[in-house]
Amino acid sequence: MSYNYFADYYDSLTKNVDYPKWAEYYCKIIERYGVKSGITLDLACGTGSLTIELAKRGLDIYGIDASPEMLKKKKKKMFDEGMSILFLMQKMQTLNLYGTINTCICALDSINHLHKAKDVQAAFDKVSFFMEKDGLFIFDVNTVYKHTNILANNTFVYDTEDIYCVWQNFLANDGVTVEIVLDFFEKIDQSYYRSSESFKERAYSDDEITQMLEKSGFTVLDRFAELTFDAPIDKTERVFYVAKHIIDPGTFFER
Repeated sequence: MSYNYFADYYDSLTKNVDYPKWAEYYCKIIERYGVKSGITLDLACGTGSLTIELAKRGLDIYGIDASPEMLKKKKKKMFDEGMSILFLMQKMQTLNLYGTINTCICALDSINHLHKAKDVQAAFDKVSFFMEKDGLFIFDVNTVYKHTNILANNTFVYDTEDIYCVWQNFLANDGVTVEIVLDFFEKIDQSYYRSSESFKERAYSDDEITQMLEKSGFTVLDRFAELTFDAPIDKTERVFYVAKHIIDPGTFFER
């Protein structure tokens, strides 16, 4: 999953994401539990917009993403901001860091992009392996409700100044996996050029996520509805998990 074309248009398609607001929310979560952010990892950082916003707020942060195309986009952003942030190309499920971390965030339903449970478990294991005891792992996921009722078999159209995109969803027989097909139409001179990208996202139940976190040495402190400190309800589309690491770093897991 390289997101070759998706990376080119990702920022245009996510202009509705208020990254400063997201960054403030993460900082409030960290403050809420009375911990120091310490060395922070932005897991699956995409084009680095959130990483940069968190760095502006004083976090000692670096980012990791599996897509070289996504990581290329962050260079101009850092230059424009006059910042220097380390970004590494790695997959979540094969994370290999140089040292331990105190906090890990994983934003914008990146966990859902791991459409096999074994890969989610592997990613949680890796975060645990490199995280100091009592560190925080904060991430969000699209819910089963969103996959079955909002994404489902629906089609969405995005018409921006930069790109025209047709976003088609196809819900699998399991009821939780959605295949996403993106068709991009970019106007160059008097012609439109079409490119396509496809990938899958899977929703996981709260029980599944909780069990995987516990297997990796975490305990769930809280679950919040999107960008609030309210408990999720049945129709919540995005849930934030706040998990505390309760074992020493470097623990090996046997499956």
